[in-house]
Amino acid sequence: MEVILLEKVANLGNLGDKVSVKPGYGRNFLVPSKKAVPANKENIEMFEARRAELEKAAAEALATAQARAEKLVEIAQVVIKTNAGDEGKLFGSVGVADVAAAITEAGEEVVKREVSMPDGPIHMVGEYELEIHLHSDVVQSITVVVEAE
Repeated sequence: MEVILLEKVANLGNLGDKVSVKPGYGRNFLVPSKKAVPANKENIEMFEARRAELEKAAAEALATAQARAEKLVEIAQVVIKTNAGDEGKLFGSVGVADVAAAITEAGEEVVKREVSMPDGPIHMVGEYELEIHLHSDVVQSITVVVEAE
């Protein structure tokens, strides 16, 4: 299936690229989330007419993400206090929602889908380096310190 990307999609292409994707990916994800349109004659003409407006919106989104990343650099570290046993094992775990809430409380609005925890939830007391994906081009790392209450 050929589609025209309406915004930058990680590992696929940039705004305006005409790419070939599997039909299910295009039909079930890219088109409904308005990241792409099918590459037919009328959509190509529509895209060319709106190209400047789409590029301006993409530049504004990137600038906003970079400004948010600078605020996260200022925060640099968040502390999460939770119940833990004597050996440092947590009663439960610290997940993306907990990390997002701690960063938001520290002063920068972050939603849980932006928090990346490649090793899964945190189960031990300690210091962890996590990535916050603010934009497909802007990734900011932040230190999360998990302490026992």
